[in-house]
Amino acid sequence: MTKGNINVSVENIFPLIKKFLYSDHEIFLRELISNATDATLKLKHLTNIGEAQVEYGNPKIEVKIDKEGKKLHIIDQGIGMTAEEVEKYINQIAFSGAEEFLDKYKDAGKDSGIIGHFGLGFYSAFMVAEKVEIVTKSYKEDTEGARWTCDGSPEFTLEPDAKTERGTEIILHIAEDSLEFLEESKIRELLTKYNKFMPIPIKFGTKEINDPDHKPETKKDKDGKETKEPQKKITVDNIINNPNPAWTKQPTELEDKDYNSFYRELYPMQFEEPLFHIHLNVDYPFNLTGILYFPKMTGDLNIQKDKIQLYQNQVFVTDNVEGIVPEFLTMLRGVIDSPDIPLNVSRSYLQADGAVKKISSYITRKVADKLKSLFNENREDFEKKWNDIKIVIEYGMLSEDKFYEKADAFALYPTVDGKYFTYQELFDKIKDNQTDKDGKLVILYASNEDAQHSYTEAAKAKGYEVLLLDSPIVSHLMQKMESTKENITFSRVDADHIDNLIKKDDTKISKLSEDEQKELETILKEAIPSEKFMVQLEAMDSDASPFIITQPEFMRRMKEMQATGGGGMFGMGNMPEMYNLVVNTNSELVGEILSTKTKKKQERLISQSLDLARLSQGLLKGKELSDFIKRSYEMIK
Repeated sequence: MTKGNINVSVENIFPLIKKFLYSDHEIFLRELISNATDATLKLKHLTNIGEAQVEYGNPKIEVKIDKEGKKLHIIDQGIGMTAEEVEKYINQIAFSGAEEFLDKYKDAGKDSGIIGHFGLGFYSAFMVAEKVEIVTKSYKEDTEGARWTCDGSPEFTLEPDAKTERGTEIILHIAEDSLEFLEESKIRELLTKYNKFMPIPIKFGTKEINDPDHKPETKKDKDGKETKEPQKKITVDNIINNPNPAWTKQPTELEDKDYNSFYRELYPMQFEEPLFHIHLNVDYPFNLTGILYFPKMTGDLNIQKDKIQLYQNQVFVTDNVEGIVPEFLTMLRGVIDSPDIPLNVSRSYLQADGAVKKISSYITRKVADKLKSLFNENREDFEKKWNDIKIVIEYGMLSEDKFYEKADAFALYPTVDGKYFTYQELFDKIKDNQTDKDGKLVILYASNEDAQHSYTEAAKAKGYEVLLLDSPIVSHLMQKMESTKENITFSRVDADHIDNLIKKDDTKISKLSEDEQKELETILKEAIPSEKFMVQLEAMDSDASPFIITQPEFMRRMKEMQATGGGGMFGMGNMPEMYNLVVNTNSELVGEILSTKTKKKQERLISQSLDLARLSQGLLKGKELSDFIKRSYEMIK
């Protein structure tokens, strides 16, 4: 038996490990199973190249709980170690970073995953164990087993062991403050979280299944009644993981049903099928595989996030992928796996890493190319899915310039009539009719088809196309498009009366003289509260509405942008809503308001006309709406 001290110059590093990463103590199981997987895959490689003269077989990793003995076992059938290798890899190499660890741990955040970063993965076992044993035997011929024992101090023992089968067994004597790791439910939870797709089968207990070779017979009793014998059961290993998940296969090996099946495996509580998927597969200039799914989207950007799972060689790392995946794609779902992403480092480290930045750019390009392909292959289907995917595409156009450029080929602009245009198609369609007298193309839109229906109808009567742009971030996108595309502007249909939205040379002449207009303005200002409405007299078609309430585009858009985060103008979010009251001086009713000699009738006409205009904008509520309804009934009696 050999006794010795672990090669580290501090008195006792183990309490530091436990204290430092206590909030992350569950990662010990991920680390130990990752080590067991590495040992198994190394053996597979050596047998493939003929260096290991053993039968690889069908090895598995087993996790066992001994609740009574307060022990947790992790057993592999991998490459194993000789006593000399235990001495080298466990006592020396594993602690080569110990000094660096001690120098830097004070300045690192608790979520930095510093253990794995400094090569201390195996020693994470001491976060939950008061003593750890390694029982191992090398695959090499004529070697004996070895047992390494350490109780959490720098001292260890290393002695021969009678183990006869190759591989390694780690035995954790669970500490009193970590007894939760002797609970079957807790271990199953961690195996499912971190090791669900490890490339080596992981056994955790057994289960009963129907015997596939047993076909129950149907027999008749003496009365001729048929009875079926019970189905025979057999006990098999309970394999808790899927060693060959869909993303590790080539796209040519998979059909749509396979992708949908894998989606349900990732998200068992998600009952809706994804809209479509993107299979990632690249080996230069970095290695990356994965599958991204477009789910049906809601308007809430926050609840969509943190659904993509990040893996390194099929080992779960995190589902917080900001900095690795472009932010606009964090609303998607799926898996990304790359050996080039470090397993145990902080998110700030990842965001600064050159390889990670290349991965982010690649994913952006791949998604854009896939969307363009889907659009070109089946535009009708793409249009049907537009409302469910537009929030991702619009977010991408806002946040990623390269994506913005590519999106011109597939981003859609729907109209209130259910037609869909790309930007170029829209431009070609409206440039002749919707260019104003100053040569600027005016793109009209509604954000709420029902609330702005009367305004939309007025625009359509002029032969104008009206888009339906109703996502929560569309104000930001319009602002970007106005600054990047030449000589265009977006105007919501209720931002002004239609003749002012797209000003042509043929200005209307008012039926009222200047004096009459001044008199009308005075009457209206006395009757209409100035803090709510700015009165604006305009000469319009005689059959246009007498009163129209509009909301200036610039002020409203700035408020919307500030409300949805970023952009806008500081302080705009707290300002009250501003409305203009456009009064049609060519309306017969407006002429009657001016000419009536009865003050009471004049006030009634103004109130009724104003309330009708407010009603069309959804501004008439509560007592004012009740008063309007009552007054309307009185007028028709």
